[in-house]
Amino acid sequence: MINANIPYASLSPDAVLAAVESVGLPCDGRLLALNSFENRVYQVGLDDAAPVIVKFYRAGRWSDQAIAEEHDFARELAAAELPVVAPTSFAAGSLLHFGEFRFAIFPRHGGRAPELESADNLAWMGRLLARVHAIGNRVRFQARGHMDRRTFIDEPARAVLDSVLLPDSLHTRYATLTKLLGDRIDEKFAAIDNLHTLRLHGDCHAGNVLWTDAGPHFVDLDDARMGPCVQDLWMLAQTPHAMHCLLEGYSQFRDFDHRELALIEPLRIMRQIHYAGWIAKRWDDPAFPRAFPFVALTRWWDQHIADLSDYLGQLDEAAD
Repeated sequence: MINANIPYASLSPDAVLAAVESVGLPCDGRLLALNSFENRVYQVGLDDAAPVIVKFYRAGRWSDQAIAEEHDFARELAAAELPVVAPTSFAAGSLLHFGEFRFAIFPRHGGRAPELESADNLAWMGRLLARVHAIGNRVRFQARGHMDRRTFIDEPARAVLDSVLLPDSLHTRYATLTKLLGDRIDEKFAAIDNLHTLRLHGDCHAGNVLWTDAGPHFVDLDDARMGPCVQDLWMLAQTPHAMHCLLEGYSQFRDFDHRELALIEPLRIMRQIHYAGWIAKRWDDPAFPRAFPFVALTRWWDQHIADLSDYLGQLDEAAD
């Protein structure tokens, strides 16, 4: 059984190549580890064919049903001729197994980082996201969960409080602060009557968008969930002008509920709390202390708590 603390300890280069060859793809021995912490992702060279991208899913994070929903969503988007990289299906399906590992194989699609300073590019992204959301609105996820307080505030905060990372002197302050923020954010969501949620990309930042001469495409639906559509917009818009450009494109294909703009700051806070909890929960994975050594420092937690305090003040000010 896979050790949850070190889930990839036995995923050697030979195991990666053997997993790919187990579905009938002959490897040529080339293997390149790509930047990923939650899962493990590799570019694998094939004999007489273009390289493929292979993603090994972290044990215990998503159920098989939830991964199947991710794959189905990607295929649904691709079938609608939207630029989303969908997993390859084999005789065993698209969610594959090799020993104790679950994995999927994707075609490789190259590209460059998006230039989101351009109003035209932002409008293009807005049009694309509107079309993604039109497909996402067809049915609902059943297994992948929601952008909600439990998942993005309560559980991450508990992971931080249970970890060795948070200094003892900050425990009470952190517990109180995250509870108050959760209450305020609940109020912000509740203030929007009949808030509509749909299937989202969920982690729509510039790092998950690649740009080619044909335009943008998405490369990762690993954080897809149910939530308000503004979740897929705010991380791409660093300024009010950028959001205006995104929404100009978006509105060409789909109506946007402008009340959701009031959720940007709550969603930003939720992401910050979730980020700290994610690192705390994964700290026993050797990749995390190497990648995030600053999280072991008291001054990082001092700053994190100061940022959350500022957010709380902003929310309280807005409520007055």
